[in-house]
Amino acid sequence: MGGTFQSLAGGGAAIALDEIEVSILRSLAVQLLELIGPGAPEPAEDADPLAALFAEGPSEPPSDPALARLFPDAYGAPDGAGDAGVDPAELTARSAEFRRFTENDLRSRKREDALAVVRSLDGLTPDGDGTAVLELTGEEPLRWLGALNDLRLTIAARLDITEDDESAVLFRLPDDDPRKPMVMAYLWLGGLQETLIETL
Repeated sequence: MGGTFQSLAGGGAAIALDEIEVSILRSLAVQLLELIGPGAPEPAEDADPLAALFAEGPSEPPSDPALARLFPDAYGAPDGAGDAGVDPAELTARSAEFRRFTENDLRSRKREDALAVVRSLDGLTPDGDGTAVLELTGEEPLRWLGALNDLRLTIAARLDITEDDESAVLFRLPDDDPRKPMVMAYLWLGGLQETLIETL
């Protein structure tokens, strides 16, 4: 897995992906969609658009560590480690209020990013040697950046990586370690993310 994003002449980015890379990326994006869950039901045609804009979401943080990484509390840790001098109960209340009015939109955006990855991969046609060139234009590169970041955060949560330095230690895991495939995916996604940022 050595492909990197390159700049397109008219703007955007392109990368050559083989069938295995396409399959891995698509599978990861589908798993991310399953983790995030279904979106809110579509409002009725006669629904008040202002009411839909202020629809309330959950106020409790997710119990799944990966979802907690994707949808963190806005005001620091409830143990008071985030804001010195602020009552932990106050931080929890602030975070709950913020989450109620933002998490639905954030989930929707993350879902759209992951769907953009799946759709663009589904639209690829491999050439004779099984390689396809993915071209991202318009808002697609930003959708991909969002999805790549979310995938890395999810895998990092599953591997209990909290600092980038820890991924270097995991890279040296023996090949028979069951975490090795996830570590390799984490590092590969990081390389894709880095080269996509550089092209933009």
